[in-house]
Amino acid sequence: MKLLLKNAKRLSSASEEETYEVLIIDNKIAEVGECLEVTADQTIDCEGNLLLPGFIDVHIHLREPGGEHKETIKTGTKAAARGGFTTVCAMPNTNPVPDDVQSVHSLLEKIQLEAEVRVLPYAAITKGLQGTEITEISKLSQEGVFAFTDDGVGIQTADFMLQAMKQAAATGKAIVAHCEDNSIVYGGVMHDGEVSKELGLPGIPSLSESVQIARDVLLAEAAGCHYHVCHVSTKESVRVIRDAKKAGIHVTAEVTPHHLLLDETAVKEDNANYKMNPPLRAVADKEALLAGLLDGTIDFIATDHAPHAEDEKAKGFQDAPFGIVGLETAFSLLYTHLVQTEKCSLQQLVGWLTVRPAEVFNLPYGKIAEGIAADLTLVDLKKQNKINKNSFFSKGKNTPFHEWEVQGVPVLTISEGKIAYKEDEHE
Repeated sequence: MKLLLKNAKRLSSASEEETYEVLIIDNKIAEVGECLEVTADQTIDCEGNLLLPGFIDVHIHLREPGGEHKETIKTGTKAAARGGFTTVCAMPNTNPVPDDVQSVHSLLEKIQLEAEVRVLPYAAITKGLQGTEITEISKLSQEGVFAFTDDGVGIQTADFMLQAMKQAAATGKAIVAHCEDNSIVYGGVMHDGEVSKELGLPGIPSLSESVQIARDVLLAEAAGCHYHVCHVSTKESVRVIRDAKKAGIHVTAEVTPHHLLLDETAVKEDNANYKMNPPLRAVADKEALLAGLLDGTIDFIATDHAPHAEDEKAKGFQDAPFGIVGLETAFSLLYTHLVQTEKCSLQQLVGWLTVRPAEVFNLPYGKIAEGIAADLTLVDLKKQNKINKNSFFSKGKNTPFHEWEVQGVPVLTISEGKIAYKEDEHE
């Protein structure tokens, strides 16, 4: 099967107007050039739109197995494809948890059957995410898992984290951490700040995140482990990570679109579509996150796509589960509110969604080059859109960005040489 993409624009710091063509044969990029004289089985006119490497999201929740009323591998990866993502990494807070060889094999089989894009699954650090018994990290690392995490909960004891890091270091896998010290969360449901006081809701102190990162970077140094921090949300966390990098510790970090674009002042009422963990922090935290992303302290962007059923989110801040969806809105929101406002360049944004996560985790994706997997995303930068949660491919409609006006929309996604999403076929 030969697929030819014609009349595409290349992202280049020298000239964003350079036109090029890409030939895909047998799911790989066979040739890249200005004018390819070839006969193809299928030709797609890119109409002068920007052809980019497929986006990579190392932090999403697909909910299957066990949470299929919230999302499935099929619906979640359809949402990923619509958002331009060709590689996604699925968190292990499912039922059962992928914490042994059998459960990992079962999950990989489901992915093989159902996924619309590439899915790399995490395995758990501890059995059942309970924090009381470490999984067989050495054995699991040989079974096709991406990395190890107990995302959704922090590893509460330094001893367990150090043991896990030593085992992961021996296998070359990363420890990926949701950082939260439960002893100082105090039952909070949103950021401990001015808005939590106004709404009369219990707050989550910033310190609950940053203090665990401070502990973990020293443990990572001792273990010689690659330590990756999930969804950084506080200015103190940015400072700790920056200092750790300066000290030569192998620490990397991600930030979500919602923490870059929103802060606690966006929460005007008891609306759980603004409830996520970590929560939307203060304005100063949001500013520190962008500064950290721009100076390389934070390595890239990940969505933390966390779908929930509408009746669950209708329970309000106190009782609703944490999390919002993000796969279908990420690029448009970031392009509109970071690139068009000149807070970053288009090259920087694309790097944070492609080459940087690939580099951090040694993935052979995130670029357009001959001989590698054909993972490509075509973006219409001029197309304007109003976000409509009711049209999401994801089962989750839990977004604070409903009816936001955006510009810059993925219109075609090719994952491993196959068309995973084409806008005119889904309108």
